[in-house]
Amino acid sequence: QVQLVESGGGSVQAGGSLRLSCEAADDTGSPYCMAWFRQAPGKEREGVAGITSGGLTNYADSVKGRFTISKDDIKKTLYLQMNSLKPEDTAMYYCAARVPPYGYCSGDIRSPGRFGYWGQGTQVTVSS
Repeated sequence: QVQLVESGGGSVQAGGSLRLSCEAADDTGSPYCMAWFRQAPGKEREGVAGITSGGLTNYADSVKGRFTISKDDIKKTLYLQMNSLKPEDTAMYYCAARVPPYGYCSGDIRSPGRFGYWGQGTQVTVSS
């Protein structure tokens, strides 16, 4: 069982930046695959960024070149640096975790349903 707590959301103007954090707390010490998702009103939840066990990154086309995912394994914290924000980035952002299938995190963000653990979400609002 792992608990995820996001922070760092807020309201910014277009072109601004925000940095999201997600701290993972569990009592097993087991590694987890972690990723960022978002959901705008009236839309399905979509993958934003994932990271492999080796630190390689994977992004949705809509955020490539603007967002950067990173992790600190010692602090068990996942980050999402968001630059050049656009109004269409407005959404609730969620951190998610799953037990590594076959012991490896692929960074795949295509299927939110494969992630069993979710944070409460942090709102990001970008005004034009």
